Amino acid sequence: MKPAPFDHVAPATLEEALALLVEHGENAKVLAGGQSLVPVMALRLATPAWLIDLNRIASLAGIRQLDTGELAIGALTRHAAVERSELVARANPLLASAMPWVAHTAIRNRGTVGGSLVHADPAAELPAVCLACDATLVAQSVRGRRAIAAAAFFRGMFETALGADELLVEIRFPAWPDGRRHGFIEIARRHGDFAICGIAATVERDRAGRVGDARVVAFGVVDRPVRLAAVERALAGTDGGEDALRSAAGAAADGLTPRADHHASAEYRSELLPVLARRALAQALTPRRR
Repeated sequence: MKPAPFDHVAPATLEEALALLVEHGENAKVLAGGQSLVPVMALRLATPAWLIDLNRIASLAGIRQLDTGELAIGALTRHAAVERSELVARANPLLASAMPWVAHTAIRNRGTVGGSLVHADPAAELPAVCLACDATLVAQSVRGRRAIAAAAFFRGMFETALGADELLVEIRFPAWPDGRRHGFIEIARRHGDFAICGIAATVERDRAGRVGDARVVAFGVVDRPVRLAAVERALAGTDGGEDALRSAAGAAADGLTPRADHHASAEYRSELLPVLARRALAQALTPRRR
């Protein structure tokens, strides 16, 4: 199929783009990488009268480290640029580990970090990484900028806290603490397909070797990425050994009602959760060879 007729406009500045959002309101859609929007338009599940193309706004792309140690990534930055970045590999190893799992090479060459986050697919990797890292998503409108915590940004399937007149302009990841380790794993029918279930995890140990702060996030399971609080509580204070891992991971499905779709049943997702949680945590807790 082909998309319904629309008008295309490519503003040169962020200010122009924000003004166009106000002018056209619900009749407009924003084009970044187009890897989600264009197929939806081709199926006529979305029929915007206006397409506001952000690709001329160079200021929306880029990767930098702030004086605070935060990693700042522009919303228009391509997945491939993040995947290949030595700065990202040093400043946020979890994000670096997740990038090769995002779709396929051709899609990563065009797709954008901001586009993936705003699309808010529950099976997407980047929302889970943002939640695990307590990232801040920076939104801007003609009214100014505001910072939204990742925990508040993702509200449901394809739903975010972004206002109709706002654009996501930057994502900021807190400085990565010394000694933090990470794990990332997902299951899909084929590598690069939508995740049936996935886990992003970070773990820190205290001086005695006991597990301190642990963050375990599941994605692809319910309508948004979700922290597995029961797993985190069960792991805290343990030695992180195999028995502790097995016991903590066994609580992965507590309080969750996994969704069913054409990729997998709810029961299958329930079975995957503890298995993948244990594997991701094992990655995080196993000393890495240098």
